[in-house]
Amino acid sequence: MDQDGGHRFTLLYRDSWYVAVDKPSGWLVHRTAMAGDRRFVLQELRNQLGRRVYPIHRLDRATSGVLVFALASEPARALGELFEVGRVAKGYIAVVRGHPDAEGVIDHPLREGQRKERKPARTRYRCLATTELAIPVGRYATARYALVEAHPETGRTHQLRKHFDHIAHPIVGDTTYGDGRHNRLFRSHLHSHRLLLMARWLAFRHPYTGETITLKAPIAADFAHPLHRLGWDPSLLS
Repeated sequence: MDQDGGHRFTLLYRDSWYVAVDKPSGWLVHRTAMAGDRRFVLQELRNQLGRRVYPIHRLDRATSGVLVFALASEPARALGELFEVGRVAKGYIAVVRGHPDAEGVIDHPLREGQRKERKPARTRYRCLATTELAIPVGRYATARYALVEAHPETGRTHQLRKHFDHIAHPIVGDTTYGDGRHNRLFRSHLHSHRLLLMARWLAFRHPYTGETITLKAPIAADFAHPLHRLGWDPSLLS
């Protein structure tokens, strides 16, 4: 909080055209008709910088990590086009139920609305670590989890959450597509109350300077805590 009671985001990058912040879990990027939130990243960042900012992409409310805004409408359009044509590389980390393959590709079309047709959606992933807890869940005597790195090659709504659920390895903490029994285990045994998904890094060729920009978010405390409890070394995510 600043002296005026507003939230101050950690700035990961800023130049004459763009600014990137480390978005905490629990924040909507901007106002929507579906939610009654009173705090939004867009509004709070505008107050923090003392100038208007323009959204380029979005992260789900529960997802944390790298979020980029433009400082004017034309830069927003220029970078937004790179997102649309898949020329922005994105790396996420997540904790999922079960032990997926060491690496894989999830190529599964997704619907972005109730009446819309499915659109192509593709995610590459690799497994960084696995663990097994001696805690019974349902008919199983133990609970198995994995730390994964995921690279969405398309940008569909809830793509990673839907894709990992599709391969029967839902992301822990996901109250929409996840497994409630495992979510409850994390809340009660590991004191983890969030979706364990974060936008770890993002890279693109700057539309104005031509420089390759790589932005990286630190591991938030509420994400690092369950990783420590599961015995995973944070160096896995360097």
